[in-house]
Amino acid sequence: MSNQNRQLYIVISQTGTLLSRILKQITGAEYNHASISLSRDLERMYSFGRRHPYNPFWGGFVIESPRIGTFKRFSETKVLVLSVSVTEEQHAELKEMLDVMWKRRRKYSYNYIGLCLAYFHVVWKQEGCYYCSEFVGELLTKSRVDGTEQLRSSIIQPMQFLRVPHTLLYCGKLREYVSNTCSEGICEDATNRTVHRRLP
Repeated sequence: MSNQNRQLYIVISQTGTLLSRILKQITGAEYNHASISLSRDLERMYSFGRRHPYNPFWGGFVIESPRIGTFKRFSETKVLVLSVSVTEEQHAELKEMLDVMWKRRRKYSYNYIGLCLAYFHVVWKQEGCYYCSEFVGELLTKSRVDGTEQLRSSIIQPMQFLRVPHTLLYCGKLREYVSNTCSEGICEDATNRTVHRRLP
């Protein structure tokens, strides 16, 4: 696709929660959670996960941040940050889809049954229910991001996003990524929610 002058960010993570450790044992995959962000500072990552950092059984559509919630509680979270090139149109379309979903967030719930069955290669889908990688995969497919044909599988696991053409922006602890981006001048001010950039 031409004019790919914007970026979106896929964040694949391993928090160390009980569920993530169980999934690691089952799948053998190092990372078992996926989120998507439209900004490099990752201050707003969209996913399906726990709504409260201390309650793994209350899940749904969430906005995650390195500074609050589950990622703050599990400060040793390890991540892969993938930068994916998209067009202006695709970026705008993704933003609109996410904004609409967030306004209707109470209508969505976590696909616990689908997640459990997925690792036995059984598909279980209900309208308005997603697990994290299912949600990210559907967003990429709907916005026609290059390489999504690699994801045309009934079951998508977080590590499969490595098949989408990308630049590996970072590998390491999420809190250190935040420190690095802030030192580079790519950091969101939590008070006024504006983004300050010193780099081009």
